[in-house]
Amino acid sequence: MEVIDQIKQVSNIVEIASQYTTLRRRGRKHVGLCPFHSEKAPSFTVDEEKQLYHCFGCGAGGDIFTLIMEKENLSFPEALRFLAEKYNIPLPERKKLSPQLIKLEEELFKINEDALAFFKKNMFNTKEGEKALHYLQKRNITSDTIQKLKMGYSMNSWDALISFFQGKGIKPKILEKAGLVLYNEKKGSYYDRFRGRIIFPIFTITGKTVAFGGRTIVDAEPKYLNSPDTPIYSKGKLLYGLNFCKDSIREKGEVVMVEGYTDFLALLQAGIPNVAASLGTSLTLDQVSLAKRFAPRIIASYDADKAGKKAAERAISLCFENGVEIKVLNLPQGFDPDSYIQRFGAEKFSVLMKESTPGLKFLINSHLQEKNEETPEEKARVARNIINEIQKIPDPVVRSEYVKQASEHLSIEESVLRSMLQKKTTEKEKETQPNFLNAEKRLLQILLEEKEIAPYIFSEIKKEYFQGLKGEPIFTALSDSFKKGKSSNLHELKGKIDPSLLSSLSETLLEKEQEATVEEAFECLNALRQLSLENQAKKLKSEIARLERNGDKERILPLIKQIREMKEELSILSQRNYQNLSSNKRDFLEEERN
Repeated sequence: MEVIDQIKQVSNIVEIASQYTTLRRRGRKHVGLCPFHSEKAPSFTVDEEKQLYHCFGCGAGGDIFTLIMEKENLSFPEALRFLAEKYNIPLPERKKLSPQLIKLEEELFKINEDALAFFKKNMFNTKEGEKALHYLQKRNITSDTIQKLKMGYSMNSWDALISFFQGKGIKPKILEKAGLVLYNEKKGSYYDRFRGRIIFPIFTITGKTVAFGGRTIVDAEPKYLNSPDTPIYSKGKLLYGLNFCKDSIREKGEVVMVEGYTDFLALLQAGIPNVAASLGTSLTLDQVSLAKRFAPRIIASYDADKAGKKAAERAISLCFENGVEIKVLNLPQGFDPDSYIQRFGAEKFSVLMKESTPGLKFLINSHLQEKNEETPEEKARVARNIINEIQKIPDPVVRSEYVKQASEHLSIEESVLRSMLQKKTTEKEKETQPNFLNAEKRLLQILLEEKEIAPYIFSEIKKEYFQGLKGEPIFTALSDSFKKGKSSNLHELKGKIDPSLLSSLSETLLEKEQEATVEEAFECLNALRQLSLENQAKKLKSEIARLERNGDKERILPLIKQIREMKEELSILSQRNYQNLSSNKRDFLEEERN
């Protein structure tokens, strides 16, 4: 039995969901307030028998794996590991899963740990390291901070790190994959990436070294240099310092988001432990999701320049989309968090934190400052931009309150903004909310939940049966999985189909009550085949009408013949009776093919 099936057998989705919300039994199901958005009336439904959940308010839905992935911001393998550990189910040896990749990852983790030790030794045991320590002391960075963050120093040499690893029998080629060295094509040789730089190691949440950042002390360009993407590190997916500060962030319920290493160090030493750095001016959706795992609120503290302002606007948009509250700390022009604390001290910075501007207000002020002139057209443009951002917010209560605030800030009637939002929401719903036909809905339920019946249906499915249906991407994904010999379930569909379609599918699966039969499955398939033929016939009739208008009679006759054949096939399908099938399904399938 596969690990996934073992977990499904022993796990309890009610138990897991109860960690995030209070559930009460209602009939055969459990209901409660949705853990994915704020609401006053419970619309979150959990079906213990089917091990599924769905929120009829925000549309979130799925199985136990989806729930863990969404609430803990984990990938599927991480969620699998989380549940396996919780229910004491042994996972297969990683070597059996992907030996080459696992071996490479293990090598890179070990190389990074050795590189970290090498950089630390350089900092405290070399003349160059003394200069680096002196530079840090001038920046008021204490020895305790240096030790806590495991900072180091890379020698101002082309091959110091390469030589160190050659002594361990490690070739430069693998160091290149770790992002530690570069290849010079003209000379045909490798050289150290980080030279003459103070090193800031970058860790995962669990404390594994995955990358490095370096700040030059020899006036090299660029001033700051980061590791490239590697098999164990992806830019924009980690937050610098989160492994050190996650407990403080969780305790305070907010994270102060800064751009880089020195800003992070300044706040940490100033007694502000709930801080993390995005390692660049552009916050990413992955980083917002990561921060959300530990706190519901972000205070964005970026440089007081044009780039910092744009970074704050992007952060607000991403936080709106992810349901995270955001405020923006307003620094005086020309300052960054580090320079402000150095100049005015930690106490005044803490005052600025308390006076941070709510994200919506900052966004409105920013748009208003960009106006060239005070005209109704310009005001309408600003209003549209703000409504576009508010519309991203998943919580309807927060959306409503933000519309009210926007009305006050923009001096526009609230009813006008609400009508704009309603129009935008309706347009989005039309684009994203699929409506399944009854036969389509029931067939999807059977294919996903009736493992004994599904293979008989998959063997008869053709793509044209589902063309134009809302569920077409689902049928395609399920058929592809069947052809590859894989079973199908909700978490495997995640990433293959649109999230809104996945939400509707989870809702559909919750509706299933009675057991299915192979007869019923073929009745559904038959209904969809008839619909497909009817739609094809309509298209042919439209084409015939067009050809008649153009006087192209030669091309009409073949189309009329096709329509006649379709009508004959429809007549046969309409007379099909699946209620008295042979008990031998193979005989029945042979009859169907004939």
